[in-house]
Amino acid sequence: MDSKSAADKNSIVYQVNANIEEFWSNLSERQQSILKKIWLILTYKWQWQIILNAPFLILWILDQTIPAVHAFDMQLISSLPIPMSIKTFLGFS
Repeated sequence: MDSKSAADKNSIVYQVNANIEEFWSNLSERQQSILKKIWLILTYKWQWQIILNAPFLILWILDQTIPAVHAFDMQLISSLPIPMSIKTFLGFS
């Protein structure tokens, strides 16, 4: 028994998925293995991108939720040896 309703089968997402599955089934084994290798390389790079950006994401979340983190960031930036003209331009004077 098919659990998909008529509205689900007419949706754009369902049609795109069906087209992708049809395209995949029409590929040869060699073509499928090449595409799988390309997909593994891409997802590996995405994993590294997420890992490298995770500390900044955590700081951003903390900055949005805890006001003391923002005050600490402002004190830290103000204490850095940045020329006063740049600090003024950035609004940290």
